[in-house]
Amino acid sequence: MGPKKACESGKAKRKIVRTAIEVKKEIIRKHENGARVSDLALQYGLAKSSICTILKNKEAIKKARLAKGVNVITKQRSQTLEEVEKLLLIWINEKQLAGDSISETIICKKAKHLHQDLLNKTPGTSSDESDGFKASRGWFEKFKRRSGIRSVVHHRDAAGANKKEAEEFVKEFCAFVSANAFIPQQVFNCDETGLFWKKMPKRTYITQEEKALPGHKPMKDRLTLLLCGNASGDFKVKPMLVYHSENPRVFKKNNVMKSRLPVMWRANSKAWVTRQFFLEWITKVFAPCVRNYLNENNLPMKCLLLMDSAPAHPPDMAAELPEEFHFITVKFLPPNTTPLIQPMDQQIISNFKKLYTRALFQRCFEVTSDTQLTLRDFWRNHFNILHCLCLIDNAWQQLTCRTLNSAWTNLWPDCVVERDFEGFETQTNEVVNDIVSLGKIMGLEVSDDDIEELVEEHSTELSTEELKLLQKEQQKRVLQEMSSEEEEGREDVPCAFIKEMCAKWGEVKNFVEMYHPDKAVASRVSNLFNDIAMSHFRDIVKQRQKQGSIQRVLVKEEDY
Repeated sequence: MGPKKACESGKAKRKIVRTAIEVKKEIIRKHENGARVSDLALQYGLAKSSICTILKNKEAIKKARLAKGVNVITKQRSQTLEEVEKLLLIWINEKQLAGDSISETIICKKAKHLHQDLLNKTPGTSSDESDGFKASRGWFEKFKRRSGIRSVVHHRDAAGANKKEAEEFVKEFCAFVSANAFIPQQVFNCDETGLFWKKMPKRTYITQEEKALPGHKPMKDRLTLLLCGNASGDFKVKPMLVYHSENPRVFKKNNVMKSRLPVMWRANSKAWVTRQFFLEWITKVFAPCVRNYLNENNLPMKCLLLMDSAPAHPPDMAAELPEEFHFITVKFLPPNTTPLIQPMDQQIISNFKKLYTRALFQRCFEVTSDTQLTLRDFWRNHFNILHCLCLIDNAWQQLTCRTLNSAWTNLWPDCVVERDFEGFETQTNEVVNDIVSLGKIMGLEVSDDDIEELVEEHSTELSTEELKLLQKEQQKRVLQEMSSEEEEGREDVPCAFIKEMCAKWGEVKNFVEMYHPDKAVASRVSNLFNDIAMSHFRDIVKQRQKQGSIQRVLVKEEDY
């Protein structure tokens, strides 16, 4: 073996050891307590020079809090990047909620924007930190592995819509329904939409008692609706609603039976439609309702369901349906065409939101008129998710047959009965005028443009601050769910046992982060478990200790 090969072999055998921050902190603590460098090197299997490097950077290591378990410290930038990735995941989830799939380029662009935005809000940020994050291909690949995201390139915005492909699909669709003898009563379209159920126009201000909108946070008041109707406009399917709480307090207080709600109620922490929820809606709501509708109207037992390729819509859904529901044919819209030809996007959803807003203003007026109640009182004490469900049902039922049928003009013009668009617009304008009039009666400055903007806001890009707020709300909900009704009837776990388990968890966490081959993934998962699961038990100990302290103080006061 020549010198060159021997050198290469030596390089190949050389093992690069990276030490987790927790271990570095432990080394620093032991050194500060009197341990020698040589002893530490022997104990941890590191070179003396590595120990010296750790001690040299001990101030930076001590300050490293957010990125526990990572191997390299990059000061503020690593903390900022950690926050960027957390917010980016929320943003991606919100895009999926809206039925949007996004490309690597768009994700990287959003990551750079978030990074810069966070740095701008961080005092003492240097220009090096601003220029350090490039959202490179390497970063994106690591981010994908850490988060498990998948990237598909199609977008919902009209600017990126594919007009040529939309035109081709219109021809194909019309030929398909004709060849299969589908009539408008048998053809359905469904789509999801977000609804900020307590949100008013953002430029609205209160001219009488309050100078700003009431103190509610619109971000935490979002829910998701799945709406569906047929092309003839005479049949609207029961919607699905996804909320962040499975059993809101008002449900318990009023003994609500969710099976009797005007929507199919589902819940998860993100309040968005999942594939499982969608399939449940298909089998428990859509299929039985449509079958009954076809039977009652003496129509052939077959239907066509048209939808976009959102992540919640299984591409092989027809194969997943039980045999009894094989009368359903599924057809998907091409990517980048939904703003142009998806019926639900052609004024159905926007008109529904205007009708909901009118009902919201109407209820607000009825509750607060001739009283001393402010809008703040209204939000806090006189409007909850049960009231919201009534307004949703009211708005959905008020959508006219004409509106539902006219929405198919771009895709299937032959099925549209009336093409009087002026009359259609007049009806929409009447709803907006009603909202403006009600607003003015309540002392609210609101215009037609404000209402249009409000409807658009439900699908606009979330700002960095809104993403941060949504992140906090999601974490808060998870903790609340863990410590609410699930704790009822459960025996109290002794503090000593909780402390013992927390200590063992700390050992397991350190072991995994030190020896797992993919330390980034291990750190991310263990930190998530630590923050959401173990923090719950640590909080129990803290609360009991606080209660014990209060009780001891009370006992002392009684002794005196």
